[in-house]
Amino acid sequence: MFGMNVQRGLTLILHTPGGQTNAAETVVQYLHSKYNDIEVVVPAFAMSAGTMIGLASNRLIMGRQSQIGPIDPQMPMNGKFVSARAIVDQFERAKKEISADTGLAHAWAPVLASLGPALLVEAQNALDYGERMVREWAEARMFAGQTDGPAKAAAVAQFFNDAGTHKSHGRRIGRDEAAAQGVVIESLEASQDLQDKVLTAYHLATLMFEQTQVCKMIWADHGQQWIKNA
Repeated sequence: MFGMNVQRGLTLILHTPGGQTNAAETVVQYLHSKYNDIEVVVPAFAMSAGTMIGLASNRLIMGRQSQIGPIDPQMPMNGKFVSARAIVDQFERAKKEISADTGLAHAWAPVLASLGPALLVEAQNALDYGERMVREWAEARMFAGQTDGPAKAAAVAQFFNDAGTHKSHGRRIGRDEAAAQGVVIESLEASQDLQDKVLTAYHLATLMFEQTQVCKMIWADHGQQWIKNA
């Protein structure tokens, strides 16, 4: 792939509530094609698809206040978003209860009808797709070259995709909990210089986006900049 014949590194400061799995895959594939070594710095939070991008790096750098979160996909249903895992689990619960007592079939009928013929399959596909992506990325980067790398990558992907454990898609997973699951993490506080620069960039960008009409910025290291207003 282009650029992989020489050592190329990237430090990415990531702050996002998340987004679509497809978009995360596009971002990750591009970054992997350009850089041999990627470290993702999370000054505050990188949730959902942001967590997926972080787990596709060689290592995460997090502060004591930083957080990542579950990656279980959310699906539109009746005007709101619900966990794909909740859809699958609800169907499994219905099967179990109806098998034990067929008299409950009439109570479950309207619920199962609301799922539609394709939603259950789409939910399971979404769960499998996201977990597979994270497993492959972590194996190729975070656990590259380790004999137990595939097992570590599978365990990490399963943990972050397990909505049954996390209970909420917005649940906070701090660096200690993530590290306990095997995620490669460095402490942002380990380097005062790096921490100062990361937090300065984060706060300045936050002020710019919140207090002005700016919606996109590109700053080059040689002084040039491009700014787009809303």
